[in-house]
Formats: sequence, structure tokens, C-alpha cells
Amino acid sequence: MHTKPWLPERRISRSVGFWLLAVTLLAFFAAASAFSPLLVVYQHRWGFSPSMLTTIFAVYAVGLLAALLTVGGLSDYVGRRPVLAGALIVEAASMAVFLTADGVGLLLVARILQGLGIGAAIGCIGAGLLDLQPSLTSRLGSLLNSAAPAAGLGLGALGSGVLVQYAPAPTMLVFALLVAVFLVLTVAVFFLPEPLTPRPGAWASLRPQVAVPSQARRAFLAIMPCLVATWAITGFYLSLVPSLAVGVLHIGSHLVGALALTTFYGAGTVASLLSRTLAPNRVMTVGCVALAAGTGLTLLALVGPSTPLFFLGSALAGAGWGSSLLGSFGALAALAGPTERAKLFASNYVVSYVAFTVPAVVAGLVIPSLGLRPTTMWYGAAVIALALLAVLIAALRRRAARTTAAALAETVAVPCCTGATKAAP
Repeated sequence: MHTKPWLPERRISRSVGFWLLAVTLLAFFAAASAFSPLLVVYQHRWGFSPSMLTTIFAVYAVGLLAALLTVGGLSDYVGRRPVLAGALIVEAASMAVFLTADGVGLLLVARILQGLGIGAAIGCIGAGLLDLQPSLTSRLGSLLNSAAPAAGLGLGALGSGVLVQYAPAPTMLVFALLVAVFLVLTVAVFFLPEPLTPRPGAWASLRPQVAVPSQARRAFLAIMPCLVATWAITGFYLSLVPSLAVGVLHIGSHLVGALALTTFYGAGTVASLLSRTLAPNRVMTVGCVALAAGTGLTLLALVGPSTPLFFLGSALAGAGWGSSLLGSFGALAALAGPTERAKLFASNYVVSYVAFTVPAVVAGLVIPSLGLRPTTMWYGAAVIALALLAVLIAALRRRAARTTAAALAETVAVPCCTGATKAAP
């Protein structure tokens, strides 16, 4: 169903709108990782502590969670387009604050605004990609919901690394370009087709809540260890890897440090594309195994230290991350109807971004006393444990499903045999 057009009258096709949403999702996540290679630059320039470094990285979770808990499901009521337009304006404003930042205070403000923008957008875009995908049975929406963030994080880190290493005024040029990108996308979103008709309940939906439809709750709880592992490793790469590249691996180039992030997220994108036709639960399980193995190799590389082994471990962990993300999103996507999607995805991202930020902040607090390398070892060990727990839960669920199916088959077969016996002369 479609709403009456409001600014402007002409709309693009559903297929073009679908890809516009994918590009918009990619841009949000590219902006999120573009900041990471600059963290070391800011720390060198203003001399703040490791705990402040991870706080600046993670503080945008305050804005992100605030947005998810309030407007995360708003687009289910007022439509996708107005919520997304507002999110893009806030994101452009955050890039403008980054552009003019002259100290830690403005960096914190910019990160909170960035969190508000992406928090308002991701549930809306995630639902919109399913609304506008080619068919009801298509997996393309779920694929892009996992591949676009991975590709965006990789491209953002690489582009920022190149500018930091080779361009003048890198802390300004990166954000000037991103301001322009988000302003263009703000204009473009007004041409999107609107798949939903506004319905009552918008004001009530703004009450802070984490809402998971009843039919999705058991699956959501089962997937939670996978979500925590995949997003905790994301926080690890975006917050600690730039410092590890300099302090442990002794990599002097900002570009090479950024390439570690690009390797991780690039492998995640490729893995998502290669596994897009497989069953979501199987993809998630295999992804968690690869995530655990890759994280183990990464930790081993830091003991050496060995830069080639670090990149190899990053590639394997990234492939596991992308597969796990695709599998978990695909498993959840089938459990909610069109008017429940944004709220479910917002709940998914609440768990994800708590896992994304809290471990990184804790790591930043203990680094001064424990040291960078030992803190990293404990962080990685926790990720490995969570990934393996997700594999165990998936195996137990498959075993329970087979047992239930066998019991049902036996229950159905017995009456049939009984009926056949009674009918015999």
C-alpha cells in the first residue's frame, strides 16, 4: 500500500529505491569506520589516555541506543521515508561537527549525534530493504542488510586511511566529503517509494522499549551469543586495532593499519555474498566457527608478533563475522511481519551495539593497568568463548528439532497403522 505523495510528486521505482536504501546503509557504516583511523591522530594531537580513546569511540552508543529505544520502530507507524530523512539530516550535522572539532569535547558531541543518526536509520533501512526487495521469498534484502554494513565499514576505513596518510588536512577532508554525501542522500530519499500507510500508535511507539514479537523470542535468545560475539569483535577492530598496529605490530603507516580493518570487513563482505543462498542457521553456525578460529589466529599473531599472521587471522575472522551476521539476520527476518520488522531489527541492534561498545570501553579502562597486549588477549578469548557457545546452542537446537520431528512422525504413523489393521477383514 502507498501513501499519498508528499514532496516531491514524482517517485523512483521500487527496484531503484531498494538500491538507494542499500547505498544509504553503506554510507552510514562507512562514516562509522572512517573515524577509526583518525583516533590515533587525535590521540597524538591532543594527548588523551587510552580510556578516553575508547570512550570517544564508544560514546556514540549513548545516542545510538537512545534512538533505537525511542524511534527505532517509528517507521512502522509513520512510514520509512520521513524517519530516514530525519536520520540523514542528523548524520550530516554530526559530520559537520567533526569537521570543526578542535578538542575532545566536540568529538564527543559529534559521536553522540552520529549515534542518534545511525540509530534512527538502521532499523528503518533494514525494514525498508525487506519491503522493497524483488519478491517476498527473495533473500536479497537480508543479504544487503549484512553485506552493506560490512562493505561500508571496510570502505570507510580504507578511504579514511588513504586520506590520513596522503591527503592534506585529513581530519577535515574526510568529514567534508561525508557531509556532502549525506546531504545528497537527504535529497534523494524524498523520491523513495513509501511501502507503508501511516497508522495510529506513533506517539506510543516512542516510549523506550525493546520489543521482540512473541513468535521470535526463543530464536532471538538463541541467536544472542552469536550477535554479541560478532559485534564485540567489530568493536575490537574499530577501537583497538589502530593502536595494536602501532604499539604491538610496529606498523608506522596509517594506511597499513587501515588495511587491517579493510581486510576484516572485506572478507566479511565476500563471505556474505558467497553464502547468500545457504540456510541462515547453517551459515550462522559455520560463521561462528570461522570467527573463533580467526580470532585465535589474530591473538597468536600478537604473541609473535607477526603482521602476516595478523592479516590472515583478520581475514578468517572477518569471513566468520560476515557469515554470522548474514545468518543471524536471515534467521530473524523470517520471524516478523511488515509492521513488526523495524521494531524487531531495532531490538537486534540494541543487543548488537551494547556488545559493540561496552567491551571496548572496559578494555580502554583496563589497558593502563593491564597493558594493551594482555587486554587484547582477554578480549579475544571472550569473543572465542561466545562464538563457540553459539555453535553449541545451534547444535542443541538442531538435535531438539530432529527429536521433535521424529516423535511427530511416530505419532502420525501409529494411528495410520491402527486404522489399517481395523479395516482389514
